[in-house]
Amino acid sequence: MKRTLLVINPASGGGKGKKIGAHTSQLLHSRNLKFHQILENSAAATNHSLNTELNKGDIERVILVGGDGAVHLAIQKLALSKIPLIVIPAGTGNDFVRTLNFPLNNPAEILIHSFSKPAEAVDLGFAGEEYFVDVLSTGFDSMVNERANRIKFIRGPMKYNVAIALELPIFKPREYKFTLDGELLKSKAMLIAVANGSSYGGGMQVCPKASITDGLFDVMILAPVSKIEFLKVFPKVFSGKHITHPAVTIRRCREITIEANAIAYGDGERMGPLPITAKVVPKALLTWHRNF
Repeated sequence: MKRTLLVINPASGGGKGKKIGAHTSQLLHSRNLKFHQILENSAAATNHSLNTELNKGDIERVILVGGDGAVHLAIQKLALSKIPLIVIPAGTGNDFVRTLNFPLNNPAEILIHSFSKPAEAVDLGFAGEEYFVDVLSTGFDSMVNERANRIKFIRGPMKYNVAIALELPIFKPREYKFTLDGELLKSKAMLIAVANGSSYGGGMQVCPKASITDGLFDVMILAPVSKIEFLKVFPKVFSGKHITHPAVTIRRCREITIEANAIAYGDGERMGPLPITAKVVPKALLTWHRNF
């Protein structure tokens, strides 16, 4: 008999995951759905338990309660499989759920929608040896991530605001070399975002027209601007209106290689130093979405 796997990250969202996970468990019980629950206190333990259960070969679907970090872990296991993923948002950014156009505060609606319709295949990105579902980026935001990860005395979104304030005064644009579907480009840039989905960083619409069903990346390149101009442009990223700024270029491709003395992050997770090559993997993940 096929089983449902409920994976809960209790630490996500500063501890919200535990409460939302318990609520999700109650919702599943109310539907008389039999499921196996994974509730671990570390990513390593979750990874081990997830591998153990998936290797049994009887999992019908995975329901994940967590944030984008937990999603990143799960898609490494579920990519190119026939096991669909349902995500109940419980993190800080929840960008994958935003991309799927589901509400961030209604687990019941997500479950009802997912149980009433067949799963659909969406694209993933693949870079280095990892999949990513939303955005791979390098430049200013990756340096902010590096700095935020070193800040231990602040938790939640405020940590990233502090990291931005500390990084911006010392940040310098870098020289990049790009190869987009075989076309070689060189440019100095402050930020490069390779978008499979439209949202990252807790709702920033870095490439507002990006789609996880079109088989293409949208690539946003921000040329160097002054610190003051950057502070004017940055808030517009949340609405996607930054793309009209003359320093912003949008390209589309199926494969991109980025070379520079810099690091890359994918879905908020460190993917390592450049160079890096990212490819679209069409229809790689089964999931549900609501009215793209």
